[in-house]
Amino acid sequence: MTHEAEPDRTRDQGAQPASPPVPPPLPPQAGTRAGIRAGIPVGRLRSLRPLHPVVLAAVVLVVLIGGVVWWKWPADDGPRVVEGTVQATVLTSGEVSEAVGTTLNTETRMSEPAPSTRADPPGCSVAVGPATTVVYQRGWTAFLSVVHQDSDTAAEHTVTQVVGRYATGARAGEVFGALAEGIDACTSAVRSAPGGGASRWTYRVDSATDDTLAWTATQDRGEGWACYREARLKASTVLQTAVCQAGDGRTASRVLADRMAGRVK
Repeated sequence: MTHEAEPDRTRDQGAQPASPPVPPPLPPQAGTRAGIRAGIPVGRLRSLRPLHPVVLAAVVLVVLIGGVVWWKWPADDGPRVVEGTVQATVLTSGEVSEAVGTTLNTETRMSEPAPSTRADPPGCSVAVGPATTVVYQRGWTAFLSVVHQDSDTAAEHTVTQVVGRYATGARAGEVFGALAEGIDACTSAVRSAPGGGASRWTYRVDSATDDTLAWTATQDRGEGWACYREARLKASTVLQTAVCQAGDGRTASRVLADRMAGRVK
């Protein structure tokens, strides 16, 4: 928010303020003795009569309507996303919360893919980082990743939406094919976190077609923690969803993917 300078109020500090002028006397009022002596007709009193109740009510209604319109317009004039963009493809926090069945309070956005994640064996780099540069390689024209969580410290639900757009449908098809091949080639891997620490995950393909891929990543010794993932190829866009929780998030992930795909133009 910008702050503008106040008007200069000290420009003439050395000068003494002049005495205020004496106001002229008020003219005699109609209907008073002074007014009668001054020749002001009593008929002028009509102009001071109160408005008719119907007219007064109409004036009040116009003022109230004007006030409501003035107050409500800024509230409805919020930011708008352009239809067909990657920003318009992702769902809002409220929509994601509704699909998952819990309130997600935090949101983090990235406008480019994260660096690839170390995997053991190295051939599982796609499985451990399906939304990183190892999948969304150079050539994308627009990219957006949004992560929703119910807590930024100890989250019990983490939802990820990823959208990558390419210049041609053929290029997007290559990216989707590389993702499907990488997931299919890895059943288990150790993932090294960027800040240190490692965890073992197992991967299972649930369903696969030419334009849809669903798979589950389960953390070993994670007390049921798993990520239910969906990927879709539509036109020149490759999108993904992931619902991570200690429970079955397969349906929620599919619902999110369906809704995102429906917004791709």
